[in-house]
Amino acid sequence: MTRRDDSLIGQVVGANVVLVALTLFGASLAAGLDLTISDQRWQFLILALAIVLTLCTNLWMLQRRFRPLERLIDRIEAIDPAAPSPLETFERDPVEEIDRLSQSFKGLLERIEEERRRSGQLAMQAQEEERRRLARDLHDEVNQALTAILLRLEALAQESPPERAPEMAELKKLVNQAMEQLLSLARQLRPTALDDHGLVPAVEGQLKRFSARTGIEVRLRTEGEPNDLPEVLQTAIYRVAQEALANVARHAGATVVEVDLEAVESLTELRIRDDGAGFDPGSLNGAGSGSNGIGLGLGGMAERARLVGGELDVRSAPGGGTSVTLRVRT
Repeated sequence: MTRRDDSLIGQVVGANVVLVALTLFGASLAAGLDLTISDQRWQFLILALAIVLTLCTNLWMLQRRFRPLERLIDRIEAIDPAAPSPLETFERDPVEEIDRLSQSFKGLLERIEEERRRSGQLAMQAQEEERRRLARDLHDEVNQALTAILLRLEALAQESPPERAPEMAELKKLVNQAMEQLLSLARQLRPTALDDHGLVPAVEGQLKRFSARTGIEVRLRTEGEPNDLPEVLQTAIYRVAQEALANVARHAGATVVEVDLEAVESLTELRIRDDGAGFDPGSLNGAGSGSNGIGLGLGGMAERARLVGGELDVRSAPGGGTSVTLRVRT
């Protein structure tokens, strides 16, 4: 077993060796042993063997007591602060002191994870509230200004000479396009259906717009009562679906997308499958995982899943399509 020179067990072993040597020397002096005499040499040898046996027993006991502590240190050092805490690795330990330390550290990780989740949810709620405000301002203020411009153009078109009619028509077309783009942006920022009608109508509207924009066939299946889920969870599901559909549109080359949304008893699950080109999930672990946007999008979805206490499962293969599943136990 490899140890650092400054480790605790190394220091204890070193101290024991020094103590054994001093004990052997002191016992020899106290007994007045003369190593030139044969009988006394045997007595000294027996005394040395007894002390060495004591030292070996001591070393064995030290290793037995310190080995669980080293395992605990290895588990602690293996924890990734950016990932959910692997609390299941802190099982009960037969050594009372190590078990207390292990369970205390497990409790600390649970409190840290809970606080990180709480602060993340607050940040996500603040972000959604800002999106809601921006969407409302775009719809109520900027859209009204564009409507006023359009009405003014209508009035000017009636007063303009006939030769200016094509130019006025082009201007009205541009204003109408700007209004449509503005409303689309407002819906992306914060869909009113999510606030007014709940999760299922919002997802349905999202899928209709996705299909109209991309020409990809979409199929939605729902089970349970997703509209009764907490607001923070509904928002996370909607955003995960939004990002997954954006990835399909940008990268998959799919013809069909199937969306399953289930909220049954204590399990909520969103599953989005496509028949597109797929990819190798292992390639996202490399340095260039975010170069095509897939890795970055999946990272954002996984972070949203973690903040609501869930997990994101991504399965794909080149030519075999992609399945993205958000699973949350409530």
